[in-house]
Amino acid sequence: MKIKITICLLAFIACFDFQTNAQSVEIVKWDYIENLMNQKSDTLYVINFWATWCAPCVKELPYFDRLAAENKSAKLKVILISLDFKKQLESRIKPFVKDKNIQSQVVVLDEPNYNSWIDKVNPEWSGAIPATLIVGGNTATPLFFEKEFIFTELNEIVKPLIK
Repeated sequence: MKIKITICLLAFIACFDFQTNAQSVEIVKWDYIENLMNQKSDTLYVINFWATWCAPCVKELPYFDRLAAENKSAKLKVILISLDFKKQLESRIKPFVKDKNIQSQVVVLDEPNYNSWIDKVNPEWSGAIPATLIVGGNTATPLFFEKEFIFTELNEIVKPLIK
């Protein structure tokens, strides 16, 4: 009898997709990024602009997660800002985040008029992605990179900036 109950219980549990590390993804407006850029804290913010359809972006995403994981006790916050359309949140973005097991914070920027905010991130930004903005921590001024990173390069830039 105990074996039957155990087997039934295990079968019941197997039917559910437990998401103990489920990643929530929220939709944000420009003021969210502006607030991050104007932080007066000793936390270093590494803000990466990406999209699910951008191959170089997808390739570098694990490096940002690794950076956050290797510095989890430090004052470092990695934020991945998706430039996918907000209408794709349920159909594309959330499944992508789950499938790739992204652990860093992911938000979707709902500001389709790119020309209204790209120059505010950095006047030199052409709008191409991936792009990364680093603010706070030991940075006197924001650092901006319009390029794809490899982990060692990203780590070499970020490590000295963490307080």
